[in-house]
Amino acid sequence: MVSRAKPLANEGKVADYIPGLANANPEALSIAIFQEDEKCLSAGDVEEKFTLQSISKIITLALAIMDAGEEKVFSRVGMEPTGDPFNSIAKLESMVPSKPLNPMINAGALVVTSLISGETVDEKVGRILTLVHDMTNNPTIGISHEIARSEYETSHLNRALSHFMKQHGVIEGDVEQNLETYTKQCSIEVDCKDLARIGMVLAKGGKDPDTGREIIPSYIARIVKTFMVTCGMYNASGEFAIKVAIPAKSGVSGGILSLVPNEMGIGVFSPPLDQKGNSIAGVKLLEILSSHFKLSIF
Repeated sequence: MVSRAKPLANEGKVADYIPGLANANPEALSIAIFQEDEKCLSAGDVEEKFTLQSISKIITLALAIMDAGEEKVFSRVGMEPTGDPFNSIAKLESMVPSKPLNPMINAGALVVTSLISGETVDEKVGRILTLVHDMTNNPTIGISHEIARSEYETSHLNRALSHFMKQHGVIEGDVEQNLETYTKQCSIEVDCKDLARIGMVLAKGGKDPDTGREIIPSYIARIVKTFMVTCGMYNASGEFAIKVAIPAKSGVSGGILSLVPNEMGIGVFSPPLDQKGNSIAGVKLLEILSSHFKLSIF
């Protein structure tokens, strides 16, 4: 399946608007599938590391709801999909009140990050990393400080979104501190196996697949999985739901985290992206996988 999907990478382009991402290997393509009993199948360049980028949005959403509560989080950010690009400001200007449509677009994710408990950037990032360590069972995961710095220094649009929302009372606190937290969460470095295990935790309703310990309350895992279906693939989420038909969240580094409820977590990585910011070969690989094994949740 990796061999079949790999040629499609030539049709995409590695993200370069964040300078640190431009160095990714365009030839890399990998997949890992985590099933019960710690069974992990993998193929391709599985040792290749990459940053979470927007995949981090599902982790911070879970943490923000645990910290601030469902009511407060969704008083600041909506639950509706959007046909606009993930970094668009257009809907913020026309919505009353001026809150982002959902937590998977950049504006919504910036609001979510501002609701995570912690007095300092380091404290907030530390709590995000702790949750990532729990979900992956990998305490060695850290941040790519090179990409975090590159992202922070070039985050002019996210800075503009933040100041717009600050003006309208949607974001509280210091804009620059929140932006630093956000860029560091996006710069958490993983591989496909880590993604697959995060997916398996969500697939099991927030429970550790090995011990059964609750990492995330089941109702929060359900909310996260629903957003993955409706908004997880940017403004291509509808097409993905029809063609692949399983919950997924992509990131502009080329990673995709996916899952089949109660059965498996899936991690995919291929850096060349389509115009909407999704990995071209990664999406094709998931489409082949879903079709072959009839994984559709519908």
